[in-house]
Amino acid sequence: MANGEALVLSGARIIDGTGAEPVRGRSVVVEGGLITAVVDDARAPRGAGIDLAGHTLLPGLINCHVHLCFGAEADPVRPMREEPVGLTAIKALLRARQTAEAGVTTVRDLGGRDYVEIAARRAIQEGLIAGPRIIAAERPVCMTGGHGHWLAREADGPDDARKAVREQLKAGADVIKIIATGGVMTPGVEPGSPQLTLEEMRAAIEEARKAGRRTAAHAMAASGISDAIAAGITSIEHGIYLTEEIVAHMRRDGTFLVPTLNAPAAIAAGGLAAGIPEYMVRKSEVVVPPHVASFQLAHRAGVRIAAGADSGTPLNFHGSLLPELELMVKYGMTPLEAIRSATTIAADCLGLGGVTGRIAAGYAADLVVVAGDPGERIQAPGELRLVLAGGGTIRPG
Repeated sequence: MANGEALVLSGARIIDGTGAEPVRGRSVVVEGGLITAVVDDARAPRGAGIDLAGHTLLPGLINCHVHLCFGAEADPVRPMREEPVGLTAIKALLRARQTAEAGVTTVRDLGGRDYVEIAARRAIQEGLIAGPRIIAAERPVCMTGGHGHWLAREADGPDDARKAVREQLKAGADVIKIIATGGVMTPGVEPGSPQLTLEEMRAAIEEARKAGRRTAAHAMAASGISDAIAAGITSIEHGIYLTEEIVAHMRRDGTFLVPTLNAPAAIAAGGLAAGIPEYMVRKSEVVVPPHVASFQLAHRAGVRIAAGADSGTPLNFHGSLLPELELMVKYGMTPLEAIRSATTIAADCLGLGGVTGRIAAGYAADLVVVAGDPGERIQAPGELRLVLAGGGTIRPG
């Protein structure tokens, strides 16, 4: 767009992100990084027009759970811990660019190394490299020896949990992550075990709220999930062992679920043959069936489900969100529901409901053009033709 000229996208089938049926005959006008109008084609202003006939225009997708410092190796923790931190930062930026090029224009990074995600966020904001909007948690808060202790801030007792949150806020965290239960990728802990106490989580969440930050809980075991909800968590990550009572509480309180279906599924599928550590394979094989059942239970109950892939975990690659969306559809969502989970619902989960995730005037020009109709075939978002992030071209048509 030369000299501030408007970009007019016309002729496409439009999926606006709200879950409404696709519409035709409308043009989307982009100026200054924002969607300034959505008008009938006949009323579209003159400008740098792009004819998108035969294509679908939808909001840029949102991945609510990534780890840019992990590279999806068979054991991604080992290289991250052994390589120089500068190399980790370079890799994180390249993964961020790869993610945006795949049509994911916003990510929430829920834990990495030495505040690399904060630096990556700034590099993208300053225009040094093209990439997605990054919402960064930095160091999760866990109990001593808890899940992810090798990247987390270990804390014991409510006062220490409160201080740990303050440290992340001081470093520039956009969101606070707490570890409510055991998990798959840490040896010596089990997904079904509770970890941080209700009192510790309540203190951490209260401190985050004072600073206007949302919170996310790594939570697999039912008891840990229940405590995180009671403490006031914004989103439950994974949610392996949900119950009818838990999903009723989630719906009542407006708690989001970010299921990350592809994370244990990719580990279980790759298995020992891919070089994945035995303890990760064993635990993933155990959790996959209840994980699927819990996702289906939450979906039937009307829990707000936001898309997040846990990208960077073993064989769970950065870039496209499509593998996660395909599993969401496989296990019960319609394609339009899955797209909504990766647009409007994801934006609401991140506190960006007035910023991105919709095609409407005043929203960021985070836009994706694909071949075919994702409302009919969820694989269509993999057939990219154009990606805009904040109005800037990430992937040319």
